[in-house]
Amino acid sequence: MEQLSGQDAMFLHMELEGLPQHIGGVSIYDQSTAPDGIVRFKEILSTIENRLHLSPIFTRKLETVPLGLSRPYWVEDADFDLEYHIRHIALPKPGDWRQLCILAARLHSRPLDRSRPLWEFYVIEGLDNVEGLPSNCFALLLKVHHCAMDGATGAQFMNVMHDFTPEVTVYEDIPPRVIERPSKSFMLGRAYVDAWKKPVQTFDMLKQALPTYQRLKAGRENQDFHELDEKQRTRFQGKISPHRSVGATRFAFEDIREIKSAVPGATINDAMLTIVAGGLQKYLRSNGELPEQTLVAGCPIDVRSPEERAAGGNMVGFMNVALRTDIDSPLKRLQAVHEESRSAKAYAEALGPRIAIDLTDIMPGNVLSLALRAASATGLAEASVIQNTVVTNVPGAPMQLFLCGAELIDSFSLGPLLPNVGLFHIVYSAVQNKEGRITLSFTACRDMLPDPGFYAQCLRESFNELKAATEKSAAKQKSKAKPTSKAKKAKKKKSTTTSA
Repeated sequence: MEQLSGQDAMFLHMELEGLPQHIGGVSIYDQSTAPDGIVRFKEILSTIENRLHLSPIFTRKLETVPLGLSRPYWVEDADFDLEYHIRHIALPKPGDWRQLCILAARLHSRPLDRSRPLWEFYVIEGLDNVEGLPSNCFALLLKVHHCAMDGATGAQFMNVMHDFTPEVTVYEDIPPRVIERPSKSFMLGRAYVDAWKKPVQTFDMLKQALPTYQRLKAGRENQDFHELDEKQRTRFQGKISPHRSVGATRFAFEDIREIKSAVPGATINDAMLTIVAGGLQKYLRSNGELPEQTLVAGCPIDVRSPEERAAGGNMVGFMNVALRTDIDSPLKRLQAVHEESRSAKAYAEALGPRIAIDLTDIMPGNVLSLALRAASATGLAEASVIQNTVVTNVPGAPMQLFLCGAELIDSFSLGPLLPNVGLFHIVYSAVQNKEGRITLSFTACRDMLPDPGFYAQCLRESFNELKAATEKSAAKQKSKAKPTSKAKKAKKKKSTTTSA
């Protein structure tokens, strides 16, 4: 039995109609590496059942406090039914990439049942016409509520499900499940005690206000960061529909590494933000909707300390990065995005990266829920623009993974949409199909992005242009550093004259 943190509970309160707050992804497996070249549904059920004890996410559900006076608790589900959570379906014909994305979007748009553990798997067959895949592949679509994990803990969850070789690990001596359910009187008593702690927590947080102000003031004076201007409104701002569209495009890790090396100090994340910026620029320009000023991306950041690496749930800060969509040159945009990222990180550090965690810990959940619902009902949620899109970086496994002996050869991630933010990008880096790969996927409101295939093409073209620009720049730098044949002869002649 464990109570949700303030930030975990926030994702429950944010779950409004048409805005389910679960995360997930689609993983694709090649059955040829499995015993007999086939994986049966009952084998997947058996493997997951054997690993239920490895993650509390599998078997615990929410227990709410009466009248919502405090945050809910995680408790073991006494009526846990594995076959409810793992479902077996087939991709509609023609079984191509477009159909896979449509099916993923439909499944991802449906909220999870809060009366059960907050996860679902869908085993999907019929992928024979997905271009680039070997025959007889299957996919696994995962949904887990954001209140149970963030991107960092999601990577750990994936490792629990998989093996590092085709040989399936079978766990022995599995500990028995302990079924506990807190009484109403216990939860109300804890809520009463917690209420008395709130003033102290608030006072402790207010004590940080002066140091925070001093850090922000010093940062502005030293020009460590700058404030972002008023955010621009695009088609991705407004009322979010309950329908989703998804898509993805993939890049070799080495290509992204070479791109970021074109700008001293730039990171992989800078390169991916620049690709997103170019894709947005192309997409909006094609619709005659590109604002003159830059768009802004919200970037979640993991704020766990080394001691908290194994902790579950959410520990996420946030920073806003200008994407510099007002710059047409891909290389100049990369340089500018790198500077904007440095500015955003400096601002987040001065503000305090854990401020979001501290705020949600002291804010009463029922007040937050009421405020969010009131803002949604009155349209206030769409009144101001905080960011135009979200771009989050999720690290995957640095080694090849297998499920029931089947090799994981491809995947893309699915994210939640936020009020007034109808486009969410996930940068997922992992070893797949025996090579380092970065997958850039997106989840969007279908009314705002009805043509995900075209947007994926815009992202690919943005990458191609950035790669060509950085290669040209690298070649130019190399030619400058390499002395010409005339310079070599002059140097040799000078050396000969000096020795004479």
